[in-house]
Amino acid sequence: MNHELFPDAAPGRAGGSSQSVASTTFTRELLEALLAGATTPPSFEDCAFDMADLSRLDLSGCHFTRCTVVEASFFGAQLNGTRWRSCRGRQADFGAADLHDATFHACDLNNTSWRRAKLASVSFSESKLTGATFEHASTLGLQFRECLLIGADLRGMSFRRATLDQLDFSDADLDGADFRDAVFSGGSLRDALLKNARFAGADLRDADLGGLRLTDAAQFRGATISHAQAAMLMEELGLRVA
Repeated sequence: MNHELFPDAAPGRAGGSSQSVASTTFTRELLEALLAGATTPPSFEDCAFDMADLSRLDLSGCHFTRCTVVEASFFGAQLNGTRWRSCRGRQADFGAADLHDATFHACDLNNTSWRRAKLASVSFSESKLTGATFEHASTLGLQFRECLLIGADLRGMSFRRATLDQLDFSDADLDGADFRDAVFSGGSLRDALLKNARFAGADLRDADLGGLRLTDAAQFRGATISHAQAAMLMEELGLRVA
């Protein structure tokens, strides 16, 4: 490890390799130099990777805390087991990346791309994913908790039997999504696109169902809603409840 390049790097337990780097702005070349000398996955705090081409790099097991990855490309990268906390990554590209067992907490990931990414057992909590696209992503075991998914592309995604805690799907594209037997704990489906979505057995009593269109009503056959929601839906459909 060249400590002249990384003066804030904390030595690791094995052979002086870097474990922690703080307040550094990275290019691809600088990151490759760090990874080449590391015997354990580095941790990054308050580092900037904005607009960097990090495609196809192996960053497995790395930790990112309060880092920025705005418009960075992680296309095809190995990101399995990574930990992301309080990071900002507007318009970052995670397409085709392997992220299995990764966790994201309190991150701003608006308008990010996860097309064809491997998201098995990935967890997003208290994060912003407005406008994100998950087209053709592998999502077995993917979990969201207290996330903004406003306007996100979630076509074909399965939430079957999941407990959905405070997820805002407003204006999201949920074409073909599977919500069978799911339980909504708060959250919103307001003005979401629900073509071919399935809700049989779902408990929607705590969800905001505003903006439901007549063409969407059939999608909720077999779901449970509250009396207040039923009255609201009748009004949304142009019927007056006496």
